[in-house]
Amino acid sequence: MGNRTILIIDDEADIRAVAQLSLEINHDWQVLTAASGVAGLALAREQCPDAILLDVMMPDLDGPATWALLQEDPYTQAIPVIFLTAKVQAAEQRRYAELGVKAVLTKPFDPVKLGDLIVEALSW
Repeated sequence: MGNRTILIIDDEADIRAVAQLSLEINHDWQVLTAASGVAGLALAREQCPDAILLDVMMPDLDGPATWALLQEDPYTQAIPVIFLTAKVQAAEQRRYAELGVKAVLTKPFDPVKLGDLIVEALSW
């Protein structure tokens, strides 16, 4: 299941670190990280990852705004995106899913299961 590249865009350093370690150890994926939507957009365009794990709530450019910009760019619009959110209300999750993201995962997540959730969401 190696040879995949995942981009994690999250403003929380500990979330990025835990997710990166989990995906590298449990699935042998290459993991790129960005601390903001702006940095994530640049990395996505430059590296063209296989998938993006995108935090919903970030300062400046939040997840939905970052998602919209990814969709506008022909270089990044085909990259599957999974939202990460601490908001667990069904209405919020439904609203995010209606944007067209592949899945919505809640924080805190189980690091051992994170890669499997991504595999399932993307049918890998």
